Amino acid sequence: MAPDPGRLRTATRAVLGIGSGVALCGLAGHSLAAAVTGGLAALLALFTVTDATVRDQVVTTAALPAAGFPVLAVAAGLHGHPAARDAALLAVVGLGVYARRWGPRGHALGVFAFMTFFSAQFLRTTPEQLPELYAAIALSLAAASAVRFGLWCLERDAPPAPAVPPLSGGRGLSRTTTRQAVQATIGAALALLAGQLLSDERWYWAVGATWWVFVNTTSRGETLVRSFRRVLGTLIGLGAGVALVVPLHGAAVPTAVLVAVCVFGIFYSAPVSYTWMMLSVTVLAGSLYGVLGVLDTGLLVLRLAETAIGALGAVLAVLVVLPVTTHATTDGWIQRALRCVHACTEEAAARLAGSPAADPAPRVAELEALLGRVRLSLAPLVHPLSPLRARKARARRVLALLDVCAREVRGLAAVAADPEASHDERLGAACRRVEASVEALTAHRSQGHRPAAHHSAAHRSQGHRPAAHHSAAHRSQGHRSQGHRAAVAEGASPLTGPGPALAHLHGLERALADLAAPLHSSPRAPLAGV
Repeated sequence: MAPDPGRLRTATRAVLGIGSGVALCGLAGHSLAAAVTGGLAALLALFTVTDATVRDQVVTTAALPAAGFPVLAVAAGLHGHPAARDAALLAVVGLGVYARRWGPRGHALGVFAFMTFFSAQFLRTTPEQLPELYAAIALSLAAASAVRFGLWCLERDAPPAPAVPPLSGGRGLSRTTTRQAVQATIGAALALLAGQLLSDERWYWAVGATWWVFVNTTSRGETLVRSFRRVLGTLIGLGAGVALVVPLHGAAVPTAVLVAVCVFGIFYSAPVSYTWMMLSVTVLAGSLYGVLGVLDTGLLVLRLAETAIGALGAVLAVLVVLPVTTHATTDGWIQRALRCVHACTEEAAARLAGSPAADPAPRVAELEALLGRVRLSLAPLVHPLSPLRARKARARRVLALLDVCAREVRGLAAVAADPEASHDERLGAACRRVEASVEALTAHRSQGHRPAAHHSAAHRSQGHRPAAHHSAAHRSQGHRSQGHRAAVAEGASPLTGPGPALAHLHGLERALADLAAPLHSSPRAPLAGV
């Protein structure tokens, strides 16, 4: 992982916020179980609350107890009633996943509700402990919020992150979040049954593995890759736990240091590597068991086995129950990214035409967020272990060309932001060609056909030559220089006047033209020149 100052600050703030919450619980005289519960609440608040604005983050954080307290009470009261406990847990899983349809707030509340039920199993919470645990959660959330929104508010000076709502997919079982809720519930049920056969005390690890595999995934391909990475991270973490945690024998000070390192590792690695994040989670869990005095090598091996069971339950669910295909999910995100390119071009053209209200910058930020979702959905196809060579080549080509689109759109927005930038009719014509290209690429969704031939013909009629026999990497390196030459050919300097904007628009046109082949041909057919 390359060093990243932003992730470094986020991870350091998380250690400070969670450490403050646990320290306050200790100063308040709370038990070890209450301090662990409070620390988990603070971690979840800092990790899962991702609303676009600080105001919304504050509201969501304040709402977490409303989701967690009732679930914790139910879980604490059902230890002696296994059937009712299992049914309640499956209901929490289903509702927690379904809540994603309401965006980041629904996601955060769903995760918090599930993890409070999970922690009640982990710590064997009883009803008599509830007042203390409620106080510890409230105290830790207050401490974490003071750090996040007061002492070190990284988000206050940053522009709001664009909200990317999930793919809608219609109503009922055709909606992705509904299908995933059903899948997660069935996968959790399979994990629960198999996990209890393996251990009647630590079965909840299997259900937890299933739950977390479904977090931030939308297709069966994403779920399969996440399951593999979870098991791999747990396996590596098992080795680290044997080497680092077992020799400590629960000693308070070195364990606290190791826990702080694990928390830092979770927040630092989560945006870029699920495997490394799971390594940190596994070592953290082992450290907590060491403090509780129940850790041994056999327990770590059992955790690996339960994790594998939970991952298998998730895999079976996404393959058999209402599967959401990688192709359908990826296509949906690509369509949205292309429409955003269209909107970016419109805003830039209006800005260049002199409209003071037009601003392409927010659209550029939205495009970057959408491309992040495209990369995530294509990750199963470009994974090194993927056996689908034709689809892997196609996915890499699409990613390369979309990156070109994003680069040219950023450049166009930068030119449009220059108050000295000029506008003439050639810019308007080029913008209209870009918009027509996007409409041709996305038209088959509404018209029920593949317009590849129409798209190519349209571009040839406008004097563009398709580059079907060049690699995506070669094209992406030449787009900018080709765009400059095209701008000069139209009578504009590439350095003054409308030249830079025309250069970006021509580069964008070529990238969109090249996208027709990988998007509109059979996913299983090899691409020419690849």
